[in-house]
Amino acid sequence: MITLHHLNQSRSKRIIWLLEELGVDYQIKGYRRDKVTHLAPQELKDIHPLGKSPVIEDNGLIIAESGAITEYLINKYNTQLAPKAGSNEYVEYSQWMHFAESSAMLPLLLTLFVEKDGAEMNFLPAYASTETSKVLNYFESSLANKRYLVGDALSGADIMMSFIVDILKQRGQLGLFPNISAYSEQLETHPALNKADQLEAQF
Repeated sequence: MITLHHLNQSRSKRIIWLLEELGVDYQIKGYRRDKVTHLAPQELKDIHPLGKSPVIEDNGLIIAESGAITEYLINKYNTQLAPKAGSNEYVEYSQWMHFAESSAMLPLLLTLFVEKDGAEMNFLPAYASTETSKVLNYFESSLANKRYLVGDALSGADIMMSFIVDILKQRGQLGLFPNISAYSEQLETHPALNKADQLEAQF
């Protein structure tokens, strides 16, 4: 059985969704952030040296990083959640898989850090704002006349990028992006996502 080490308020909700889509046997071991530091607890370092989530265990194999976990699970348990390897769609799929945790995530995290810090800064706020706008407008334009990011079916790319959708929801900004808003509604038609929302709230 797969074990997902899940930290509250983290990116591991995507992995819950994926596991539900795959229909595999799994269990969730939940962890809670420190109320003062907002960091992950020490116990996660017993699973992986970085002490971050998500991390999965599958038959003794320990895997960290959302993108790596997503690729591993899809390749092993249900390749229908990815385009055919070697196809043009697979190249596009791979781009979105990596974009979610690289170009997209960094400016969004910088924006969050600037807001939490509250100190006057000379460079970072404007940089974070410009890069965030660039990322979100790219995401928005890429979804024009599309239900999903790649082809016309749910893929791991959609599951990875759903965290960006969640951030916009939490910040009350989803309405600023009509294509992303319609995309969010499309993703919510998947019962496995609704189940992931319920499980995340539980943990």
